[in-house]
Amino acid sequence: MKLAVITTLLFFCTAFTIVDNVRTRFKAPIGYKPVTNPSNGFAEYLQHLQLKPAGTPTKTYQGNIARTNDYTAAVINMSVGKQDLQQCADAVMRLRAEYLYREKKYSQIAFNFTSGFRCDYLHYAKGYRYSKEKWVLKTAENFSYAGFLNYMNLVFSYAGTLSIEKELIKVENVNDLQGGDVFIHGGSPGHCFIVMDVAESAAHQKRFLLAQSFMPAQDIQVLQQDGDAWFSVSQLANIPYGELVNIKYLRRFKD
Repeated sequence: MKLAVITTLLFFCTAFTIVDNVRTRFKAPIGYKPVTNPSNGFAEYLQHLQLKPAGTPTKTYQGNIARTNDYTAAVINMSVGKQDLQQCADAVMRLRAEYLYREKKYSQIAFNFTSGFRCDYLHYAKGYRYSKEKWVLKTAENFSYAGFLNYMNLVFSYAGTLSIEKELIKVENVNDLQGGDVFIHGGSPGHCFIVMDVAESAAHQKRFLLAQSFMPAQDIQVLQQDGDAWFSVSQLANIPYGELVNIKYLRRFKD
């Protein structure tokens, strides 16, 4: 009897558990409303990314507390890998590729290496491997998620802020800012942030959530400044590389 009651309680608790994601945890600031995005689009995907429990610290790929942890508002529940690869631009490419992989838009998963080589997922999944600026058929076809992550590690090894910045299109007007946009400045090291969600006021002013990875490779973290996770281009962001949160650095993936 007791076992039956416990089982029933567990069922109801599970059934009514609210998934903790970017949009459920971060309510729009007072006077602002969440921007509605197209169903199944990149912006909606980012809003619904699951988060690790509140208070979880940002950790490096080695399991140490990251030096950016003081700026953590939340940690996205996504693997960082076991190598020092998934840094700032890599996290942006990872999120974009994860969305396209989920939607089975395999032909759209492609990134340029800094050398200019176009590294597309379809070649990799069909068994080709990168060798001296060309594809060489090496193994059997494999569209598994594990294989996809191996492809991403290849991209992380040869692409970065310099290459991805060239692939993105410039956003000229801050009023057009939307989830999935990227503030980026290519360089060595360069840096970038990705816009996770956007809220808008009646006067069409926008505030937004930002996420990043860093060096060494770390969890993808939703950022906060002085206890506030909502940023604005009208105020200098009080975070490392905060000067990049400026319309002149705003870019977008081509649809």
